Amino acid sequence: MVAPGGKAETYPPAPSVGLPVNPLPLHVETQAAAPAEWSTGLCECFDDVGNCCITCWCPCITFGQVAEIVDRGSSSCGASGALYTLVAFVTGCPCIYSCFYRSRLRSHYALPESPCPDFIVHCCCEGCALCQEYRELKNRGFDMNIGWHANVEKQTRGVTAPPLVGTGMVR
Repeated sequence: MVAPGGKAETYPPAPSVGLPVNPLPLHVETQAAAPAEWSTGLCECFDDVGNCCITCWCPCITFGQVAEIVDRGSSSCGASGALYTLVAFVTGCPCIYSCFYRSRLRSHYALPESPCPDFIVHCCCEGCALCQEYRELKNRGFDMNIGWHANVEKQTRGVTAPPLVGTGMVR
């Protein structure tokens, strides 16, 4: 949607729509959107030691949390983490699955494909890539431990929708 003045509108206009403060945009027109930057670097894993440890020993948990937010709740953390584990078990290379979520996250926020293409980042630095994606969503206002639906509920608590007004004459 293009707003008056030619800027691409990527967020719903009203907070009562049920999305967190910094929701995933509905779409991003990459030509019109100014490129953003990642909020943290790829190798800044030790800024969040707890997540770094979880990702090191059980990356399926971090992946599941990221996937649930990126999918806007259409897939659960558990289902995404289980699929990640299955891909890792069958192929030995879970990056063939997880790199697609990095690409989706980048397109949602117009983030640069850096320091190299998404597949290479996940293939060479799977743990660091997952931690960076986790931190990015966390820094954008998501509570990663409660999932998409709880984030929506938390954000809309106390917000009521306006009453519906009928149109035309009704008997």
